Amino acid sequence: MTQVPDMEEPNGWGQIPDMEKPDDWGQIIEPSGETAIAQAVPEALLHLRTALATGAPWQRAILEAMGRWTTPEEMLDGRRYRYLLLGEAFDWLLLAERLCADVDSAIPAEEKERLLFSGQIPDTVDEDQFRDYLGPSKYRAYMNFYYGVVLEEALQLAAEEDVRKRHLSRSYADTEELTEEAYTHLYQKPRTELLKTFQKETKKDRRRNLSLSDLKEFTYWLHKRRINLWDPARVASDTRKAIRRLELLEKDNGHARGHRGGKTQNSH
Repeated sequence: MTQVPDMEEPNGWGQIPDMEKPDDWGQIIEPSGETAIAQAVPEALLHLRTALATGAPWQRAILEAMGRWTTPEEMLDGRRYRYLLLGEAFDWLLLAERLCADVDSAIPAEEKERLLFSGQIPDTVDEDQFRDYLGPSKYRAYMNFYYGVVLEEALQLAAEEDVRKRHLSRSYADTEELTEEAYTHLYQKPRTELLKTFQKETKKDRRRNLSLSDLKEFTYWLHKRRINLWDPARVASDTRKAIRRLELLEKDNGHARGHRGGKTQNSH
């Protein structure tokens, strides 16, 4: 498998990063009260509040807090936040949501919405700064999330659209089976069968509905399956296809290409 491409080299976008487990995360925090949570992440939140109180740009303060964050998962106000998917992929926008909620009034609403709903950080933060703020390990996990979740979702969408076009050209009906066919093309098995395998391997309770984080983990799991199934040439081709589809989505939504973490997850 090839290395993560440098952000300054767009020709490298067809490559896939090595999936490495980051090493700067602590223990999962279970719902044992606010005191336990406060003890687990005091430095990150304290830094965020102090930085904003002293007039630091909120973008920098949020990213610096992310770099200091060590809790991979926590329960807060009855909601489970899973920031590190399958121990490898950093859901940075979920952590951004958590941090923004802690200092809600200190961040302009329009800019916060742009970040949380579009995955866009204002241009005052460039790619090198973004990488430096997160640190090497979290940046690697962020890249895992980008390739393994964001781009994988875009590839799934493109595959479903291709199947739909073929069906329409033959005057076939538009049915739910299109998704199953698209997944078979990408992963050699239909989605329903893959989901059962995923739930078994990850010990998910099949009696409860999947959460959004569960679905993201399923997408990441599928991504790893796909790159192990196919030869490097096809993997690179699929990656370029996913990038093109994501760029079209961003264009349709009026978003400039920026830090990659936008939400394309759909519920099947």
